Amino acid sequence: PTPALLDSQSVRADTILLLDTFFHVVVFHGETCAAWREQRYHEQEEHVAFRNLLEAPQADAQTIMDNRFPVPRYIVCDQHKSEARFLMAKLNPSVTHNSEGGAGAQVFTDDVSLRVFMEHLMKLAVQS
Repeated sequence: PTPALLDSQSVRADTILLLDTFFHVVVFHGETCAAWREQRYHEQEEHVAFRNLLEAPQADAQTIMDNRFPVPRYIVCDQHKSEARFLMAKLNPSVTHNSEGGAGAQVFTDDVSLRVFMEHLMKLAVQS
């Protein structure tokens, strides 16, 4: 497990993400990981590493929930499914419907990305 940026570029088909927002603990499975889970690869002996990969964020989420009051809502979701909104709503929209190319999931929003905001802020700070 490695820390990932809270950015739309972190959402990829081959990733599993864990998000803790204090009130929600979200385990997000990318499209490929979700398809492998639905095909029950994790139940086969030759795919022990994939089983461990699926269990690690669940164990981390359980540790978080055991040590917190009030207990957060636990959400397990897959890419392009309805509950993925709990993760997608928190992301920096660096890849949007107005962007050109870029890796990661598109976030449909009118908000600007952190990069655009910082560039505009620097421009205003230099003008003053």
